[in-house]
Amino acid sequence: MQTNGAGEARDSEVSCRNGAPHGESSSAGAAHSNGLPSVANSANTVSNNNNNNGVSALPASNHSNGTSDGVKKKKRLSQCEEDVIRLVGQHLHDLGLNQTVDLLMQESGCRLEHPSATKFRHHVMEGEWDKAESDLNELKALMHSPGAIVKMKFLLLQQKYLEYLEDGKVLEALQVLRAELTPLKYNTERIHILSGYLMCSHAEDLRSKAEWEGKGTASRTKLLDKLQTYLPPSVMLPPRRLQTLLKQAVELQRERCLYHNTKLDSGLDSVSLLLDHGCSRKQFPCYTQQILTEHCNEVWFCKFSHDGTKLATGSKDTTVIMWHVDTETQQLKVMKTLEGHAYGVSYLAWSPDDAYLIACGPDDCSELWLWNVQTGELRTKMSQSHEDSLTSVAWNPDGKRFVTGGQRGQFYQCDLDGNLLDSWEGVRVQCLWCLSDGRTVLASDTHQRIRGYNFEDLTDRNIVQEDHPIMSFTVSKNGRLALLNVATQGVHLWDLQDRVLVRKYQGVTQGFYTIHSCFGGHNEDFIASGSEDHKVYIWHRRSELPIAELSGHTRTVNCVSWNPVLPGLLASASDDGTVRIWGPAPFLDVQDAEGLNGMNMKTVCVV
Repeated sequence: MQTNGAGEARDSEVSCRNGAPHGESSSAGAAHSNGLPSVANSANTVSNNNNNNGVSALPASNHSNGTSDGVKKKKRLSQCEEDVIRLVGQHLHDLGLNQTVDLLMQESGCRLEHPSATKFRHHVMEGEWDKAESDLNELKALMHSPGAIVKMKFLLLQQKYLEYLEDGKVLEALQVLRAELTPLKYNTERIHILSGYLMCSHAEDLRSKAEWEGKGTASRTKLLDKLQTYLPPSVMLPPRRLQTLLKQAVELQRERCLYHNTKLDSGLDSVSLLLDHGCSRKQFPCYTQQILTEHCNEVWFCKFSHDGTKLATGSKDTTVIMWHVDTETQQLKVMKTLEGHAYGVSYLAWSPDDAYLIACGPDDCSELWLWNVQTGELRTKMSQSHEDSLTSVAWNPDGKRFVTGGQRGQFYQCDLDGNLLDSWEGVRVQCLWCLSDGRTVLASDTHQRIRGYNFEDLTDRNIVQEDHPIMSFTVSKNGRLALLNVATQGVHLWDLQDRVLVRKYQGVTQGFYTIHSCFGGHNEDFIASGSEDHKVYIWHRRSELPIAELSGHTRTVNCVSWNPVLPGLLASASDDGTVRIWGPAPFLDVQDAEGLNGMNMKTVCVV
C-alpha cells in the first residue's frame, strides 16, 4: 500500500523543516515565498536514485535529496507552511510566549510580520501618535489600496483626540480636531459627533457617550484590530487569525453533521480540536419514549405549545386532550380533556402566549371552539353559518385576533369572542398561517397555490404555485421558509421571499390524505412528516434523503410536532389511535438500539 511510503516521505520532510538535525538537506531552486533569494545547489550534489531514478539532478531541481559537502541547508518552505508558522507564532505571541516565537521565527527563517508593521504596532500601543502616523508612510507602499491610509489616519487621530480629552487637554484636543482631523475631509458626520464630546464634563461622561474604553491597553488593542483590517496579511496578520480559522472549522463540521441537534457554542473551550465533530443517531429523537393511548379513535392532529410544556392532541373521538410535558424526564401525563367536538378535531392552534387553544373540525364542521387553557373552560364557540366549513385557523401575533376558513369559500377574521372583524369572499381555504408582520395572512386554496392576503388594505398576491393540491403547509419561525405537503408529490420546501422551490424531500408517501409536517430541532435544522405508509420521516433541511424513518405506528401518521424548547422531543399522531413520543435512545438500551440500526440510514424505533 502507498500509505506507508507516503508517511516515510512526510517524516523526512518534517525533519528538514525542523533544521535537518542529521545533516540532511533538501535543495530547492525556486524563490523563497517570503521574497528571500533561494540557495543554489552545490555542484557536488549527490543524486538520490530512489527519487530521480539515477538521473543527476539539475541545480534548480526540486527532486534531489542528496547531501552537499556537509553544509546544512534548511528546506525551503512552501507558502502554506510559512502561513502555518506565522499563525502559530501569532498565537504564541498572544499567549505571551515571546521567546518561543523568536526561536520559531529564527529556526524557520520566517518573520511574523513586516518590520514596518512591528514598529507601527509598538507606536500605537505606546500612544506615540506622531510616530505611528509617520509609520503609515512606510506602510503605504506595502498596501494594495493606498486610499486606505486616510481611513487609518482618521482612526489614529480619533484615538489621539479622545485621549487628549480624557486627560483634560482640551486645547490640544481642539487642535487635533481642527488642524488634523477636519483637513482629511473624511467622515464629516463622525467629526461632528467627536466635536460634541468637547462638552463632556468629566472623563466618565466621555467614555459613556463615546462608548469608548478610555486611554490604555484595551482601547488601543481595539484600535489596532481595526487598523489591521486595512493591511495585507503578508504585512500584518489579522488579529487572532488561528482562533478564527479553528472556529470556522468547528462550525463547518457542526453544520455538516446530519444529527447535530444542540445549541452551537461559538467558543473553542467546549470542543476538542483533536477529533472531528460527529453526533450519533442515538442522541436524536428516533426512539419511542412513550405511547399515549388515551384516545379511543383516530388521532388527527398534535401540537406542542410555544413554551414546550404542553401537548394538545385532537381526535375523531370528539375530544382534545391536553398533556403536561415534564421538561426534566420528558414524560407526558394528561392535564385536561376537552369534550364536545361533535365532528371530531382535525386542527389545533395555540395562541402566541399559550393562554388559549382553538380547535377545528373536518370539512363538514361549521363550528370552531376556543378554550381557556388554564381553566379548561370553553370561552367561545363560533359558527357564522351552518353552511360554513371551518377547518383551519391561525392566530394573529397580537394574540387578540385569529383567522379561520374552509373549502366552502369562508375566510374570516375574528376577535376572542368570535365576533366577525373582516371577511374575504370566495376563497376556498385549505390551510392558514399569519406572518409576524401582523398584517399578512397566507392561505393555501383549491387552486394549488398559496396567496398572501392583507386584511388592512384588502390586497392579495400570489406567492407559491404548485401543480398538485396543497394538503397542508407550515412556516418557519423567521417567516422565510414554507413546508408543504403536496398530494401525490410529498414534502416540498419553498422560499417565500424569493418565491422559489428550494427542495423536494424523498421517501414519504403522500396521497390525498391531509398530513401535517413540521420544522424542528435546534435552529429548525430538521424537517419531519407523517406518511401514509405508517412511518415518520425525518430529513436534515439541506438533504433530500431522509436521515431517519421511524417505525411503530400501524396506520397512517397524520401529524407530527417537534417540541420548540426541547429539541430532542417529537410527537406523532396516527389513525391507529395512538400518539407516540420520540426521543433519544434510552441509556440502558443504547447497545441494543445500535445493534438494531447497524449501518443502515434507517433508524428502527425502540418500543
